[in-house]
Amino acid sequence: MRPNVRKKKLLFIMPGLAAGGGEKALVNLLGRLDYGRYDVDLFLLDNGGLFMDLLPPDVRVLPWPGRYERFRQPCLRSVLSSLRAGDAPLAASRLLYAARARIGPTSAVREQYGWRHLRRALVSAVPGRYDAAIGFLEKTSTYFCVDLARAERKIGWIHIDYDRLGMDPAFDEPYFGKLDHLVTVSEECASVLKMRFPRHREKVRVIRNIVSPSVVRKMAEAEKGDLYGRREGETIIVSVGRLHPQKGFDLAIDACALLVKRGRNVRWFVLGEGDERERLEKRIRELGLEGRFVLLGVKANPYPYMRQADLYVQPSRFEGKPIAVDEAKMLGLPILVTDYRAASGQIAHGVNGLIAAMEPGAIAAGIERLMDEPELRVRLRRNLAQEPLGTEDEVRKFEALLEGESEWKARSGKQASCSS
Repeated sequence: MRPNVRKKKLLFIMPGLAAGGGEKALVNLLGRLDYGRYDVDLFLLDNGGLFMDLLPPDVRVLPWPGRYERFRQPCLRSVLSSLRAGDAPLAASRLLYAARARIGPTSAVREQYGWRHLRRALVSAVPGRYDAAIGFLEKTSTYFCVDLARAERKIGWIHIDYDRLGMDPAFDEPYFGKLDHLVTVSEECASVLKMRFPRHREKVRVIRNIVSPSVVRKMAEAEKGDLYGRREGETIIVSVGRLHPQKGFDLAIDACALLVKRGRNVRWFVLGEGDERERLEKRIRELGLEGRFVLLGVKANPYPYMRQADLYVQPSRFEGKPIAVDEAKMLGLPILVTDYRAASGQIAHGVNGLIAAMEPGAIAAGIERLMDEPELRVRLRRNLAQEPLGTEDEVRKFEALLEGESEWKARSGKQASCSS
């Protein structure tokens, strides 16, 4: 870096760093930034999480203001502590926030409209000024960026197919209007945003999630022992994702039941955690799949589990551009994904994986095809070995956004405008 060049001050806002694709994407991006050029602050609405230990040491995690500490307490305790502190407006906001959490057709809409009450607890959260503020996840992070961050440039990030989030576009319209850029992770997601928000189509930019093949492969070798207790003649299937309806693990359980019923010697393991665990475990018991379909929980290093599996399956209902699929490709696994809107952006059917209809019978049939056709598995692995998979250079596109429109066009070429 040239002497006497001022570092740019960046603020990232994120709900937390628990296991998830957006969280992993943020950690990977932060790991590629040049800290000789940037000072980076990170505000987390929920501290802790699997990826906290992976943050670069140069990233400063901002402390919570006292009002937010009180707001986060269980409702009654929060109200009483706010009243004792003489903060009746915060007590009222906490009550309204709790009520709003019960009103609305979807959890996404409840989060959207709950922001109006949550924001009162966060007004003083980031007192400094920044060159750029980045709300790195849809909904609350973006609203925080727009309403509370003082920055020359404001960037919102959408990691998923907007139309499948169950959100109210009317709430987001004015927020997107105040952003300088609206980043998403695939061309398919960009098309959705431009169709849903035509007034802001020129703001839409595509920056793919940053994944490093060398890092994934090195971490995959960290554990050498048999992680599954593999039995003779069986096929190990693995999936990675939050236990959330979006990820379609209920479809996977039903597909597994079909495979077992047909006499297939399979075990299916899921790496991830979430609110759906109880419901999924109930379904596993109902179908008698204990020991056949296993929820392993979150693993700090999932890659040895992926490497030792025979097949990778992504049974999602909707996605943006799932990092786990890219990671499975880097490990050379035969892959099956469902036909969510962005699937063809990662998988070419019959070339580097299979795409199945979003229902248990089709998922099971695709898995059986991968099991029964060794020549297909060989072809998929061979094609994956020839596919350029690293996305480390996407950080240059992010840096170009920070510099301005001319720099973005210079570095990104035709992909910059995403206005086709």
